[in-house]
Amino acid sequence: MTGPIETTEPVLPPEGPASPWAIRDFRLLWVGRVAAVLGIQIQSSALLWQVYEIARRDHPIEEASLYLGLVGLCQFLPLLALTLPAGALADRRDRKHTVTLSVMVEGGCALAFLFMALHGSPPLWGLLAVAAVFGAARAFLAPASQAFLPMVVGRRALPSAIAAQSIAFQTGAIAGPALGGVIVGFSVPGAYGVALVMFAIGFASLVLIRTSGKPAASPTHVSPVDQVKEGLAYVWNTKIVLGAISLDLIVVLLAGVALLTPIFAADILHVGAVGFGLLRASFGAGALLVALYLSRFPIVKHAGKWMFVSVAVFGLCTLTFGLSTSVWLSGAVLFLGGAADMISVNIRQTLIQLATPDHMRGRVSSVSMLFIGASNELGEAYSGVAVRFLGPIGAAVYGGIGALTATGLWARWFPDLRKADRLE
Repeated sequence: MTGPIETTEPVLPPEGPASPWAIRDFRLLWVGRVAAVLGIQIQSSALLWQVYEIARRDHPIEEASLYLGLVGLCQFLPLLALTLPAGALADRRDRKHTVTLSVMVEGGCALAFLFMALHGSPPLWGLLAVAAVFGAARAFLAPASQAFLPMVVGRRALPSAIAAQSIAFQTGAIAGPALGGVIVGFSVPGAYGVALVMFAIGFASLVLIRTSGKPAASPTHVSPVDQVKEGLAYVWNTKIVLGAISLDLIVVLLAGVALLTPIFAADILHVGAVGFGLLRASFGAGALLVALYLSRFPIVKHAGKWMFVSVAVFGLCTLTFGLSTSVWLSGAVLFLGGAADMISVNIRQTLIQLATPDHMRGRVSSVSMLFIGASNELGEAYSGVAVRFLGPIGAAVYGGIGALTATGLWARWFPDLRKADRLE
């Protein structure tokens, strides 16, 4: 295997101490992340429900699901086009400024959704266009925010900080869908209004951070194209990182059930908007509990085995969700799937961040984002097509079986990842 990571001890790049305002700034960063994720999740819940309701008026379930897939596709295409250049930008420009501007644009999208929702019955093309702008903002936000975190907390505190940031994400992932589902039940414009407030809080928190976001060794003499090539070459040569992010890509693509939840809630389990919020929140609840545990007791041994087991459990939960006819069983397996997914996420992010030098973190994070973050939107587009041909139950069952198959194949194709041991 080539690359800076061995199967037992990763070689960590030298790095300076944390910012003198590390504790204060990390708290602000944490609050900003919670608020932004709350805004994203509430807005996403409202958008999925609104699009499905509009499409369902004129189309059967299978065809209406294609419009849900378009929501994911419209966000994926900007991510696909902009994520790698955004990673190069994060290694050349102030990361804090990029994060702040991205959140401001996301707030502008929430405002646009609010205006269209107040219209009563907005055109689907308008909703999809704003979703595309939102996807473009996310393309710049993800690599810059991931690369900014180590600058705030320093290398030693990074594993626990990643877990704490995961807590922030899962707090929003739990409260956002549940709150969004309840608000949508009363008022779709109200859900967009609350999302707008959350983005404003996130923006204010980021503005107050004092840590500089300028990369320590910005390679201004290297062209952006060459920078992108360097980031891709690093990931390709570091087989543990390549295996981890590609496994996540294929599993989320096949077994992600976020797009299926409004279909199951409305037409299979018949639990309405509140039940939709429950299903959306169950996954985040399981992930939150595991993130709380990992923030205190991070995984340091048998990392590869833990990752493969957790991915297999995730696939099995998706399979069970597809076969379930009870909202409580469906919520329970989504809860367990979220717990398993958090283990995988924590191991993967720790590997990537600890093994990457600061001047390359933006590019490597952008590659990771392209594989992982964009897979959510591409997975939604895929799920919409799968529902069209297999039905919602068939799509979930097929996805679960596919995830289990991928786990076995990746364990064979990436033995270094399977044998990876310590993360300290």
